[in-house]
Formats: sequence, C-alpha cells, structure tokens
Amino acid sequence: MSVRFERIAVVGLGLLGGSVAWAARARGVADSVVGATRQQAARDEALAKGAVDAIVSLEDAARGADLVVLATPVHAMPQVLEGLRPGLGDGAIVTDVGSVKSPLHDVLPSLLPGGVHYVGSHPMAGSHESGMSVATPDLFVDAKCVVSATDADALARVAAFWTSLGALVVEREPDAHDVEVAWTSHSPHLLAYAFAKAFEHAPEGASDLLGSGFRDFTRIAHSEPEMWADILGSNRKAVVAALEPIRESIDALVQCVESGDSEAIEAFLSDARARLQSLAAAESNDSATADPESNESNPSSSPSRGTTSTRRTKYAS
Repeated sequence: MSVRFERIAVVGLGLLGGSVAWAARARGVADSVVGATRQQAARDEALAKGAVDAIVSLEDAARGADLVVLATPVHAMPQVLEGLRPGLGDGAIVTDVGSVKSPLHDVLPSLLPGGVHYVGSHPMAGSHESGMSVATPDLFVDAKCVVSATDADALARVAAFWTSLGALVVEREPDAHDVEVAWTSHSPHLLAYAFAKAFEHAPEGASDLLGSGFRDFTRIAHSEPEMWADILGSNRKAVVAALEPIRESIDALVQCVESGDSEAIEAFLSDARARLQSLAAAESNDSATADPESNESNPSSSPSRGTTSTRRTKYAS
C-alpha cells in the first residue's frame, strides 16, 4: 500500500518530531510538511536543515492537515490536541510518537471531532541525546514502530506512513504494548538511572576508573529526565510489575555472590547470556523474514482491542 498526504503537521520538534518531519519531507511523503514548536531554536534549526516547509502556530498546524503527528511529552498531548481540535478536518488522522499507549488510547479519541481518527504509534528509535539539533531523516530506518487503532483504514495509512520512513511496523494492542515496553525499554532506563544515583555512595577514587562497561550500562541514564519521568509515571503499573521479577533475579544473584559459590554464579550468568543470545537470534530471524518490498497489508485481521497480539505485520510503502 503506497501512501501520500497533502499536508503533514508535526507538533513538537525535538529528536523524534524533528526526525519525523525531516524524514517525511526528504522522502516526499507529503506535498508539504509543517512544524509547530514553542522553542525558537528548534524552529530556526528545522527551517535551516530543511526539515519542514514552514513553521506554524499550534492553532494553524492542523488546518488542512490530513496527518497530524503529536511529538510532545505524553502528559501534554491531551492539552495539545485540544488546541488543534478546531483545525482538524473530516478524514484527518492524528497519531503520536509516545512511549506509552494505553493512557493515550483512553483519552485522545474522545477529544477528536467526528470523522477524525486516532492511531497510536511508538517508533522505537531515539538516543540519549535530545532536541532538533540531533534529529536525522534516517532515524527510523530499520527501527520497529508499534501501531494500534480501532479504524482499519486509518491504521493502514499510518502503518504505510511509518514504512515509508524506513520503519518495520509491528501491531500491538495498547495494553500489551505497555507491558512489553516496560521490559524492553522502561525498566532498563529505570535501572540505569538507579545505578547512576547509587554511584554517589561509591568510593571517591572510583570515578578515576570508569571503563567501557560503566559507560555502556549508564549511557541511557544520560537521557532527558523530564521525558523519562513522564514515561515512567505514565506506565507505572507495568513498570512496577516488571520490577518484581527483576528484584528477585538480583536477589538470587546476590545470594550466589555472597555464598562464594563460583559454580552457581557461573550458572546464573550463563543462563542470562543464553537468554540474550536467544533474543538476538529471534530478532535476527525477524529482520531476515521482513520483506520491505512486499505489498502484504491486512489491517482487517488485526486483533480486537483488549487482547494481546504478538503478530508481526508488514506494511509496504
């Protein structure tokens, strides 16, 4: 399914929003791409880089747009959508780049005028850096993007949009998405932040001995605290649930270390590494079987809301 929009409006020109706008414009997905942001530096940079055709006010962003992309913090999206509502026309689609889906699916559709559809999106791409200054038109190439919606036609158009930006589209129910990313994204960030905070108790000389292992583990804790406070708070139930078995795993490893049982420690670490190797192999197989040139698109077979979907869906541009 090929897709083209007359006007795409991106609200919020940080790393993700700026990259969405830039990628859409660079790939000719729309006749025009406009951006709206409160940050003057982001406005100037977006125009200088050619990421947008124009910068507009929030009030004007949705007028004439057949696709609106919300790229603000999750907690701000309802208020932003209220401001966009008067300009939304019949047939327009609103999507987002939020890392949490259930709260948005619960609130945003009720704020839309008749004839306008909401499709949840979560492009799983990004960096510990933030802002329009680090945006890139290639950010979504080979990155997974989760989509969810109740309207099949709107879902297919948004899925085709992300595919046109180079993403590998995966379909999930909102609740299932939030539980899964609590494991794959949110808890790892929480643990990295927790370790970084605990480092205040490390001996003074430890800061002279920071190696690659330290840098690898703590890299994501350099991410924007405001954004991650928003994400963790919005998905708190799923994150807290994931942390319980994580705590149990840490406790089990600590017991092995305290006992000095080298065989038990090695067995634990070997099991952990084998699990990672299995995940890497599965991910490699997924990438190998995904065919970006395929015309397969069957949104009508998407699972009903409230059920868990583990099906990978390919949408071609």
